[in-house]
Amino acid sequence: MVNVMEKDILKVLVSEEELKERVRQLGEQINEKYRDKRPLFLGVLKGSFIFMADLVRASGLKADVEFIAVSSYHNGTRSSGVVQITHDLQQDITGRDIIVVEDILDSGNTLSFLVGYFKAKGAASVSIATLLDKPSRRTKPVTAEFVGFNVPDEFVVGYGLDYAQMYRNLPYIGVLKAEVYENALD
Repeated sequence: MVNVMEKDILKVLVSEEELKERVRQLGEQINEKYRDKRPLFLGVLKGSFIFMADLVRASGLKADVEFIAVSSYHNGTRSSGVVQITHDLQQDITGRDIIVVEDILDSGNTLSFLVGYFKAKGAASVSIATLLDKPSRRTKPVTAEFVGFNVPDEFVVGYGLDYAQMYRNLPYIGVLKAEVYENALD
């Protein structure tokens, strides 16, 4: 089957095989830290859903899952800096150990906001697991305890990451050709 999205990809940054191996390793790290606990994996929608499913399975823990949806990109390529909750938590997190699962940590605006939000809601602890870390874009002092890959300042898609709600289903992390999103901005 021909994947019509392939023509929009400049290069593969992280292969499907590399993703599987790194998620397995992260699962082991999380299992080690939370072995005697029942953490709440809290996925930031929509980008984290593929990574989170694989990470929860790889951890082998008795754990709950929950989702929150926030927006700061509004179909653009750069964060607006304003975080809006579009789907809030559906359960009380008081006293819970939270593992926030995010697809990418770049500016830090979203995760800085969410860590404060979850602490204000009474979480016992908040750790961050991010598939991708883009430290060159950081504007807030946020670090993730569990990091899949450090990536350069390029526009990446695949394995849950999107551009305008597309490309999430690519089985790897790829760099999107600039003309794809530059033409859309005209």
